[in-house]
Amino acid sequence: MEVLLARQPIFDKNQNVFAYELLYRSGAGNFYDCDDGDKATLEVITSSLLLIGYEKLTRGKRAFINFTKNLLEGEVATYLPKETTVIEILENVEPDTTTIQACRKLKDMGFVLALDDFLYNEKYKPLIDLAEFIKVDFLTTDLSSRKKIINTIGKHKKFLAEKVETYDEFTQAREMGYTYFQGYFFSKPMIVKSKDIPSYKMNYFQLMRTVNKPEFDLDSVEKLIRNDVALSYKLLTFINSAVFYLKSEIRSIKHALTLLGRKGTVKWISLIALKMIGEDKPSELIITALCRATFCELLSAKIGFKDRSSEFFLLGMFSLIDAFLDQPLENILPDLPISEESKEALLGHDSPYRDPYDLMIAYEKGDWDCFHNLAVKLNLDEKEVVNFYINSMDMANKIFF
Repeated sequence: MEVLLARQPIFDKNQNVFAYELLYRSGAGNFYDCDDGDKATLEVITSSLLLIGYEKLTRGKRAFINFTKNLLEGEVATYLPKETTVIEILENVEPDTTTIQACRKLKDMGFVLALDDFLYNEKYKPLIDLAEFIKVDFLTTDLSSRKKIINTIGKHKKFLAEKVETYDEFTQAREMGYTYFQGYFFSKPMIVKSKDIPSYKMNYFQLMRTVNKPEFDLDSVEKLIRNDVALSYKLLTFINSAVFYLKSEIRSIKHALTLLGRKGTVKWISLIALKMIGEDKPSELIITALCRATFCELLSAKIGFKDRSSEFFLLGMFSLIDAFLDQPLENILPDLPISEESKEALLGHDSPYRDPYDLMIAYEKGDWDCFHNLAVKLNLDEKEVVNFYINSMDMANKIFF
C-alpha cells in the first residue's frame, strides 16, 4: 500500500515553528474512509516515517498525527516515538468509555493528546481533561465561538488556531489567548499602506535582479559582493559548508564564483540574497522558498523542461517574494528577472508552468484530490513527486541551518 506524506507547520506566538502536522493519504484514497484499514495503514505510515526519518520531516520538532477511534483503541501509537508525537483525536471520535480509557492509557504512557476541530460540548469533558492542546478551526467558526471555547475551558489548556490564513487572523487569535497557530498566514505579505521596502532589502533584491540578467558579468558581481561584508561572509561560509563537500577551504570571492560558474553563481547568490531579505521573517518562510526552488528544479526534468531547469528554480524561489517584501505580487513581478511563463503561473494565469506550480501548492496543503489529478495530467508518479519534495526539504534545511 502506497502512502503519501506532507507536512504543515505549527507556529508559536513569536512565529517560530513549534511542530508540524503530518498529513497523509494511502494509495486507495484518504484512509479515514476505510475503518477496516486503519491499523494496517498506520503501520505503513509508521514504516514510511521510519524510512524517511522523523528528523528529516520535522527537524526534531513535534509531529501532530490524526487518529481515528480505531487507531486510538488499537494502540498503534506505540509504534511512534512518544517524545515527539502528538496524538490528534479527530472531531468525529465519540467519547465513549472505551475511547476515554484508550486515551487515558496513551497519556499515562507519556503521549501528548490534542483535540482536533473542537466545538464545545459537555460530553467531551473527559477528553478535554486528558488533552494538552485544543485545536479550533478558524475557517468554520465565528469570532464569538472562538472566544467562548477559551472562556469555557479556561486558559490552563494550550489553544491552537488552525486554518489561519492572514496576519489579521493571526493577530486576532493571539489577542484572544491562542498560543499556537497553523495555516498559511506566514506565507502572505503583511501589507501596510504607503509602506516602503527597507533599503537593505532593496539592495539584495537589486543584486538578485543583477545576477539573473542575460548580460550577467562575473567581475561586476564579484565587486558587488566584495563591497558587502555580510554577503561576502555568507557566501564563503556557505560554499565551505557540507552542501558542497569541498576538500580544501575557499577563501576568496573570485575563487568561489569561479568554482560555482555562471549557472551556479546565479542560483546560489539568489538564494543567499533571498535568505538575507528574509532575516526579519519566520524561518519557515525562507525554508519553504528554498525548498520550492529545489523542488521545481527537480520536477522540470520530469515534465519535459530539463533545458529550463534554471527558470523553474527561480519560479519556486520567487513564489513567496511578496511575503518577503510585504508588497502585492502584482507590484513586484514587473521587476522580477524571470520568464513571462513564470510570472503568469505565479499570478494564476494560463501558462505551461501553471500545472507543475499548482501541483506543488496542492501537495503542501495536503489537497490530495487536486494533487492526484495534476500528477495524472502531467504523467508523474505521485510517490516520486513526494520524494522530490522531501529531498528538497532536506536540502533547504542544510542550506538554512
